[in-house]
Amino acid sequence: MAPPLLSIPMRHFLEVARSGSVSQAAARLFVASSAVSRQIAKLEDSLGTPLFERHARGMALTAAGERLAAHLRNAQLDIEQVIEQVRDLGGRSAHRIRMACTEGFAAHFMPQVMRSFESAHPGTQLELHVGSPDGVSALLARGEADIALKYVVAPEPGLKIEHSANAPVFAVLRPDHPLARQRVVSVADAVRYPLAVGDKGVTARQLFDQACSLQGLQYRAIFVSNFSSVLLPLLRTPDVMLSGHLTVTHLIDAGTVVARPFAEAPLQQRQLQVLALEGRTLTPLAQAFVQHLVHAIASAGRRKLGRARSSA
Repeated sequence: MAPPLLSIPMRHFLEVARSGSVSQAAARLFVASSAVSRQIAKLEDSLGTPLFERHARGMALTAAGERLAAHLRNAQLDIEQVIEQVRDLGGRSAHRIRMACTEGFAAHFMPQVMRSFESAHPGTQLELHVGSPDGVSALLARGEADIALKYVVAPEPGLKIEHSANAPVFAVLRPDHPLARQRVVSVADAVRYPLAVGDKGVTARQLFDQACSLQGLQYRAIFVSNFSSVLLPLLRTPDVMLSGHLTVTHLIDAGTVVARPFAEAPLQQRQLQVLALEGRTLTPLAQAFVQHLVHAIASAGRRKLGRARSSA
């Protein structure tokens, strides 16, 4: 544990900002709720501005509170980083990198990247947290992850882009699917077949719905899940699944699926981004992992999309 170098009012403020609740913050700090409320009031009085809006369901940061919370999170992370480096000099702490990613990268891509990085940097402790797109961003914002990997369709305030690459949505098919013989697939082609799609919080689904809306097309999905690992085993001809390339690269290599890009522009307008918290300086080890991750992304992008097969 890092020594509590922030003042008591600041520590209490950060806990309420994290949880959105005085009672939850008090439980985490092992103090009474009234003590937390007093410290928040004391801090607001000293700054001459409210830091929270009080609601029946909890506490929401004001604009001033958001600014202070962002600064304190960065300051706390920098303190923890320096303390870890000091402990490293004394030989009492292993190197650690905390990562977060969305589910599509977790089953195959990230484990391969982690294993190859650890082989090149023995003794590194690699932590991977898997969550929803919003959850991954929240882990960064709360300082619970150093690096994140996710698909992005719009800039996110407070996050710094370490790397960005084009990441279109693909139609994933069995090699004997009629559309597998085409180099490019249209949305109108895809909706003629049974669809396996992510839920409405998944970027591939959002962009596909946008393209359908622009063309006045409707579809009925037979399988819907926020986990690609659920949809992939369900894929049969003539199904079409929406996915990113990295999610299915291992299956393309095995010859069990092919991926075909969509012709429509909305389905090309997605980025795969490596993200960090704005204002945070990554450790040299974390920077090395970012470079390793970027190289793995580039290598995967050069791989083929699979060959069609005649149906039996």
